[in-house]
Order: sequence, then structure tokens, then C-alpha cells
Amino acid sequence: MWEGADVRHVTVAAVQLSSGSDVESNVTRAIDLIALAARQGATYVQVPEYFNYLGPPKSFERAAEPIPGPTTDRMADVAREVGVTLHLGSLLERSPIAGKFFNTSVLLSSTGDIIATYRKIHLFDVDLPGEIVHRESDATAAGDELVVANLTLFALGMTICFDVRFPELYRALASEGAELFAVPAAFNAVTGAAHWDTLIRARAIENHAFVVAAAQVGTTNEGIATYGHSMIVDPWGVVVGQSLTNQPEVVMATIDLDEVLRRRHQIAVMQYRRPDLYGSGVRITD
Repeated sequence: MWEGADVRHVTVAAVQLSSGSDVESNVTRAIDLIALAARQGATYVQVPEYFNYLGPPKSFERAAEPIPGPTTDRMADVAREVGVTLHLGSLLERSPIAGKFFNTSVLLSSTGDIIATYRKIHLFDVDLPGEIVHRESDATAAGDELVVANLTLFALGMTICFDVRFPELYRALASEGAELFAVPAAFNAVTGAAHWDTLIRARAIENHAFVVAAAQVGTTNEGIATYGHSMIVDPWGVVVGQSLTNQPEVVMATIDLDEVLRRRHQIAVMQYRRPDLYGSGVRITD
């Protein structure tokens, strides 16, 4: 153990779901698996992006809620009953913009209080002809704030799904103290097979941080296909927990948060950064 470090162990869980357009069914299934994670010793539990509604935008108006609202109130009761810090990966939040909604994470304490909210800042607009064409921004408003939530045992950097392709976001969160990154996702099956594992491990390695990534898996009745492979990765890039099924399940790991301090001490990427140069322009030669 790195001299001077305090041992901080915590058992974390990533709940993998196969959500669809039935909100009640989705929430009930999530509650069952959250309770299972708690019984197995988890004290931080994360569910995926769009955990309570994964369906077509035409029904966003019906599924969207204020925060706090009915779903966050219900899940606050769950967090209180099972005694976990509960990360609601995301749900549709009503916005002041007509026809648009926020994709919002909500972090609940074990007493049921809202600790933090994060609105997804990078929206999934992609055009892969013959594979996937999607514009999340058509019905979703982007957030404009980065969030680090200081919990009792660790500082949590909050992100959602497509955010994982933007390393500058994670470096900014790490620079503000984040030791564990949350990446709840409904990652597309096509791009997931190509990039998911690599991106999750890269964000852990380059910042020497833990990553918990709870994911949606399977194909909905409306044809939304998600990759799954929920993961927990340590600051050296080692996968310490991963789903190997195409079913809803709980992925768990007991992690030592002081591993973040050890790795950042061994390879001091934060200390050796040169922000004085990064914004000064690039010399281009012929």
C-alpha cells in the first residue's frame, strides 16, 4: 500500500437491464435487481441510462417527469429501504423547451435524498449508413454543467453513455477530484461491439480512476438494440467485473479507492499535464 494512504473499500454494483417502453415493468425489474445487489453487499448501485423508459421519441412526453417526481420519489424509498447510494443512470426530465427533454442522471443517498443531478451534455447524433442513423438531439436538450458528487468514500464523476467518447470531459472531472466515473449507458449494439470495452478501459487508464458502467442489453419491441457488457474497471484498466450474458443481471466488485491514489502517485498524469500549452494553438508545418 502506498505510504500514507487510508484503505477505503466499497462494494459497487452495476445493474444491467433490458428496459422497454413499459415504465412500470422497467421500474419493477430495476427495483428487484437493486434489492439483490444490496443483499449481496453493495453500498453503491448504478442502473443504466433510460432505465425506466427505453422507447421511441414519440412517447417521450408521456414518459418524461419533473425531478423530483414520481419515479425519483419511488426510487428514493427503495434507496432508503435497502440502504444504498442509488445512481439512477438516467430518465427523461421535462425541460422548458417545447418538444425536448433532458436525459438526466439522479444520484440518491441511502436516506433517499437527491445528492446530485447531471444532464447529459453530449448527445448521440450519428450517421453510419446501413448500420445506424440516430439523432438524439431531435428530442433531447443538452445539459451545460459538469458534475462531481462528493460521497462519503469517494468522489463520483457523473457522465452518461455517449459522453465516454469525449476524454476531455473525464480529465476535467478527474482534475476536480473524481476518483470513480459513472457511465450508465444504452450503448448501441453496432458501435458497442466495436468500441465499448476499449472506451471504458481508456477512460479508466488515462485518469487512473475506477469506472462503473451499467448498461442496457438486448433489443426492444420497437427495434432499439443495445450492447450490454456492463463493466467495472479499475485505475490500471483491469476489468474487475463484467456481464457475460445478454440478460438483466447484477455485476459487482469490491474496490479499494486508495488504488486511485497509488496509481496517480506512480504515474503522475495529473501533475505532468501542460495546460499552459494545450490552449495556445498548434504549429502546423508543410
